[in-house]
Amino acid sequence: MMASAARALIARDARLLWRRRGDALQPALFALLVVVLFALALGGEARALERVAAPVLWLASLLAGLLALDTLFRGDAEDGSLEQWMLAPVPLSWLVLVRTFMHWATTALPLLIATPVLGELLHLPRAQLPVLVGSLALGTPLLSLLGAVVAALTVGMRRSGILVALLALPLYVPVLVFGAGSVAVAAQGLDATAPLLLLGAGLVLALVLAPLAAAAAIRIALT
Repeated sequence: MMASAARALIARDARLLWRRRGDALQPALFALLVVVLFALALGGEARALERVAAPVLWLASLLAGLLALDTLFRGDAEDGSLEQWMLAPVPLSWLVLVRTFMHWATTALPLLIATPVLGELLHLPRAQLPVLVGSLALGTPLLSLLGAVVAALTVGMRRSGILVALLALPLYVPVLVFGAGSVAVAAQGLDATAPLLLLGAGLVLALVLAPLAAAAAIRIALT
């Protein structure tokens, strides 16, 4: 039952994304633009780009997810789908988790795939690339899960884009610090396992708690 509900929701979201593929590409294109502008602003100087490569890629991933966060549940609230979610024979938290996965797949996954190319653009040392990819693979789903809670809290409000950003950024800062910090530790020749383990622990906790919190927030917003 839960698997069939997840497949149906993913198929529905994929059809909607295909119809609005221009809007769906905006977060990834925005992140690419951020990276290119940083490279141009620093004049292509290899040493300067090397120092900021990991923070820039992390910041681009964060902003791409934040750009699409306000619309995570808004369309479903406007067309009545959230009420149907609440009446569905599967837990609301499961549907929230599936929707959050789609948000991650459309905003962070393209950047994760393009990280080796963007790293070359920013002259990221190849020895640091595995740590950067690992930190993004652990950190970007965590950002999406935290963002889902914020989006659920504001789903009943109109024009809540600025409020979503103000609420989400304090939650995003620790993830950004540990994610970019793991690459900085690796750049110093030290073991980056500790920050990566912290990101992994945060991801496990968020996988369990964030869908429950978001589901509770949706119920409160719709009652």
